[in-house]
Amino acid sequence: MVDIATRVYNHKWKVDTIVRSLIDTDFYKLLMCQSVFRNKPETTVTFSLINRTKSIRLADLIDEGELREQLDHIRTLRLSRGESTFLRGNTFYGKRQMFRPDFMEWFEGLQLPPYHLEKHDGQYELTFEGKWPEVMMWEIPALAVLMELRSRAVLRTMGRFELQVLYARAMTKLWEKIETLRRIDGLKLADFGTRRRHSFLWQDWAVQALIEGMEGKFIGTSNCLIAMRREVEAIGTNAHELPMVYSALANSDAELAQAPYQVLADWHEEHDGNLRIMLPDTYGTEGFLARAPEWLAKWTGIRIDSGDPATGAETAIRWWKARGEDPQDKLVIFSDGLDVDKIAELHAQFAGRVKVSFGWGTMLTNDFRGLAPDDGLAPFSLVCKAIAANGRPTVKLSDNPNKAMGPEDEIARYKRVFRVGAQAPMDVVV
Repeated sequence: MVDIATRVYNHKWKVDTIVRSLIDTDFYKLLMCQSVFRNKPETTVTFSLINRTKSIRLADLIDEGELREQLDHIRTLRLSRGESTFLRGNTFYGKRQMFRPDFMEWFEGLQLPPYHLEKHDGQYELTFEGKWPEVMMWEIPALAVLMELRSRAVLRTMGRFELQVLYARAMTKLWEKIETLRRIDGLKLADFGTRRRHSFLWQDWAVQALIEGMEGKFIGTSNCLIAMRREVEAIGTNAHELPMVYSALANSDAELAQAPYQVLADWHEEHDGNLRIMLPDTYGTEGFLARAPEWLAKWTGIRIDSGDPATGAETAIRWWKARGEDPQDKLVIFSDGLDVDKIAELHAQFAGRVKVSFGWGTMLTNDFRGLAPDDGLAPFSLVCKAIAANGRPTVKLSDNPNKAMGPEDEIARYKRVFRVGAQAPMDVVV
């Protein structure tokens, strides 16, 4: 097992690059990229870094030269022969050759496009622009670099023994969570922590701890590279990016109203089984379900990723019943802001009523709260989102209005088109 504290101490001599591989990314990115490669390959998009936690002044913490060095390194990465063999030949979600030969040939030749970096008011303005299949692959590596450089900036001030104690405490903290969770009968849990991890080494350690400690309740990781190395399932389906871009491309309000369903119609043609999971909250869950086509009720399940998770699950259960479906046959995946207590609470409330699974993110791979001076390693909310498609702004409404993004006039238009009424704001912590 890697001595993380020593490796972190040696970061002062730049021993480790942060992103080691093009598949050091969330599995759903690869699934979505293949869908985009097939359906919208010529669409031009712009992605932008958005720091929701303004009190964390990243440009004051992270050296610009070091950031550029890490981003430039990512542009040198190519898919290795072993990684290509893994993607071409492995079975994912029970399906062999999940990734088509034409997509793999493109991916094997991919170089991530250039980036644009500026400083403004203590924050980095980091943007990527180009063809959608290429640019979308920047999202997770960019987040990983910013998150880990922030960690390194704090850790650089600590001595070798301080670091040993820090990581011993963090390991103990995580192991105590695992000991609590493994007592829950029937629990199914996956690592969803790539995008806001403390570091690659820490995420890898956390996955190994889950493999040993969860006694069969751990079902896989969203990180494709770690899944390959640790021989566990790669987990993931789709994200808000697809409906956001499809909606921006709509030429009328009528097309806009149908865009989220067109996303899933394209997905339906490519995937079956546990990959047919809806993510309905991009423009409000209740409205999405109320106007959903009948065939969506046959899908395997739903992912709850904003708003009150219990409310979202109850809404889905009522919808399935109204459509003549048995909720006990359906899968509900909770994935927003989870930690031990919330996982236990939601499992107790819904186990037996639906099939329940959890995508455990930031509080799995980045819970260093209270462990560093001035709480300097506490997690924060950093995202990298598609902000424009073919020159048009994208919009996200969410079930939590504090997560909404886009120009104010477009937000108002989307609320009208999708009939979004009053929403209860919730704090966005991570």
